[in-house]
Amino acid sequence: MAEYTEDKYILLSGIQHFIFCRRQWTLIHIEQLWQENYLTTDGSLFHSNAHDTEFVESRGDTIITRGVYLHSSRLGVSGQCDILEFRRSVDGITLSGRDGSWLPYPIEYKRGKPREDTGDAHQLCGQAMCLEEMLCCHIPAGALYYGEIKRRVEVEFTDELRSEVESALKEMHELFERGYTPKVRPKKGCQSCSMKELCLPKLMKVRSARDYMKDSLEEV
Repeated sequence: MAEYTEDKYILLSGIQHFIFCRRQWTLIHIEQLWQENYLTTDGSLFHSNAHDTEFVESRGDTIITRGVYLHSSRLGVSGQCDILEFRRSVDGITLSGRDGSWLPYPIEYKRGKPREDTGDAHQLCGQAMCLEEMLCCHIPAGALYYGEIKRRVEVEFTDELRSEVESALKEMHELFERGYTPKVRPKKGCQSCSMKELCLPKLMKVRSARDYMKDSLEEV
């Protein structure tokens, strides 16, 4: 499989947008549009402490780091891991200045609660796949910490999930190269999307652009 050069890398965090809505991802990452709402602002504040790259803490058989930068030339992505724990394990890797072996365990912070349509697990799995390439190891699981329920939910990195991550990233690269923005496909999640005023799902669903312009001219 061909590897990507750094100038072709896309943001790993974008897979969450892509799984939720392909059009949302292209508006943000291809057309470079962004619009804040209370959910995105709250989410940014929620992540602020998790990105302290100077933070390192040891708690018994666990080493805790924050804001670790990730990349993969095979997947063509780069990003950042909110929390990366290294847990003492015979299946782990060696760390400079530390005795024994340590198994990486990525943790991603999310402001809401668990939902199946968000792509949270795909983003976390993608982080693990980057770490595996960087550290030459196998990472079986990680966790998502949800602020609304204030607890972690463990995610197993199954072959099926890994395959879905690779398939999504391949399509993301293809769309990025084409510069193509998919058409609107309105759904329930549109109501809470920060991009809804830019995406205009109701407008695209109900009327064509020609009808919209005709109505606008008649009003004038």
